Amino acid sequence: MKNFAVIGTAGYIAPRHLKAIQDTGNRLVAAVDPHDSVGLLDRYSRDARFFTEIERFDRFVEKLRHSDDERKLDYVSICSPNYLHDAHCRLALRIGASAICEKPLVINPWNLDQLQQIEHDTGGRVHTVLQLRLHPHLIALKKELDAKRTNTKHNVELTYITPRGRWYLSSWKGMQDKSGGLATNIGIHLFDLLMWLFGAEESCKLHYSSPQKMAGTVEFKNANVTWFLSVDANDLPTEQDRIANKAYRSILIDGEAVEFSEGFTDLHTRVYEDIMSTGGFGIEDARSSIELVYHLRQQTATPSPDCHPMVRGLS
Repeated sequence: MKNFAVIGTAGYIAPRHLKAIQDTGNRLVAAVDPHDSVGLLDRYSRDARFFTEIERFDRFVEKLRHSDDERKLDYVSICSPNYLHDAHCRLALRIGASAICEKPLVINPWNLDQLQQIEHDTGGRVHTVLQLRLHPHLIALKKELDAKRTNTKHNVELTYITPRGRWYLSSWKGMQDKSGGLATNIGIHLFDLLMWLFGAEESCKLHYSSPQKMAGTVEFKNANVTWFLSVDANDLPTEQDRIANKAYRSILIDGEAVEFSEGFTDLHTRVYEDIMSTGGFGIEDARSSIELVYHLRQQTATPSPDCHPMVRGLS
């Protein structure tokens, strides 16, 4: 049994990490969040210490580090806002634990080098959550694509619409300096998936950008991809989807639909199992997609006739 702490316990993604800790037979020792609406902790541990100040959390886990306490931490799961990820990874490594960090690992690529340095200095490890690489249907797709690889690039159309209410743009998620913007906060897993399937980025262009939606093209080693991301419910394809407020995911490869609408509920548990058994994904695994979304963030959107169909008619 390994000992865990969770930073960012009141956030949207934390319950998946808490469940993964429980599902893998490990123990939650401590948790921290500036907001105290964390009654969900009772589902996973009634003995875990909870803090609303990171400084008091730091003091507690540092004390554990220098004691013979059986609760000494092995891992810190990081579910805090994106702009704090690298700082909280450094905290985890400094107190003798390894980090399991939600996407994106960092907002700016150069921060990865600093994390690698502290890995070297402490002997700890920074693991990142790239759960789509563990989706059974997508693993099968990668094997199929690798087996049929030719010199001809695939034509791929990616559409991802995950509706969010007005709160989204008023929160840190709507602030580019804190979230990295839509491509970083919402799209990072999908861009990582595309690189995993089709190889390295060769070029990218941004066709449309607003706080609620973005679109562009990326040329990978083995595919030309047209993509569209949105948090606007009005972009959902049917009225039924809009009423249900249900996310819409679509990948077309050479006109053929890839089925991956199901199988998302236990992917974080798979990530934790993978970390415990094989070491999971690390800093270098995350680097390429972080560099891609950084490149997109530096561009000015320029309309193009080869844009995604959802962009046509937008001004």
